Amino acid sequence: MILKEKRILIIDSNSIIHRAYHALPPLRTKKGEIVNAVYGFFSILIKNVKEIKPTHIVAAFDLPKPTFRHQICQEYKAKRPPTPQDLINQFAVVRKGLKALDIPILAKEGFEADDLIGSVARIVSRQDNQKSIILSGDKDNLQLIDSTTTVSLLQKGIKDVLRYDLIKVENDYQGLKPSQLIDLKALEGDQSDNISGVPGIGRKTAIDLIKKFHNLEEIYNTIQKKPAEISPTTISKLSKNQDRAFLSKELVTIQTGLSLDGFNLNQSLWKGFESNHFMEFLKEIGFKALIKRLTETKKSNLSLF
Repeated sequence: MILKEKRILIIDSNSIIHRAYHALPPLRTKKGEIVNAVYGFFSILIKNVKEIKPTHIVAAFDLPKPTFRHQICQEYKAKRPPTPQDLINQFAVVRKGLKALDIPILAKEGFEADDLIGSVARIVSRQDNQKSIILSGDKDNLQLIDSTTTVSLLQKGIKDVLRYDLIKVENDYQGLKPSQLIDLKALEGDQSDNISGVPGIGRKTAIDLIKKFHNLEEIYNTIQKKPAEISPTTISKLSKNQDRAFLSKELVTIQTGLSLDGFNLNQSLWKGFESNHFMEFLKEIGFKALIKRLTETKKSNLSLF
């Protein structure tokens, strides 16, 4: 007996909400509340469910509290501007819509959504005939790609996605494997998260080092044991910033072994958009266009429902 493949869609909720908020003009309800990020989020969800046809869906969220990364590095994400209040207000509305669809919401104090996403993906990877598709606007999740995990990465705006798998990562990053993207960021840093990396080491040098020595640990072992294999200028930069490099690696590494507080994959079985609760949710906000899309899709493609 051949078991039907399970496709688990894991939503990187915060990144998608932020992307939608900045991509769409202000959209207000009759009460004057701004809901452009809510509209964009569910528009993205509807489109990708139609294309991916998942059997299960789960949504991961950040919490508005410091994580273990902030505890080990006070500068982590310190340069990000404050989140606008009209965006903060929309997170609760998105959660309400997800609950109307019976989509489980995961969040864990001390960790980011990425860590929850990674942990769900690893649970899925240990099962036969199961695959994860991470829907995100953040390239950080590319490090999670393996034979059972892909990433649908939102491009500019909210309409287009790029499908990343093992081959796509290697093509885009000059032969690096997904796990080596951790070492790449540890060396070159990440300005958006205020992660320094090694000052003076750019992408080209970082990729060359990783391709030759495989990872950060081996790069520093080579400096100690075979320094002639690395240029003196590069050794100087690396040696002066060894602590920074390894701190950066710890910051950019997504955790994949978290306890998910009793979460069971069966809870995330996708039940479809036809839920009366969800339709009432859309009506309450005034998303007539989304209701129309769903109604038309139901007539032409029952598998979406």
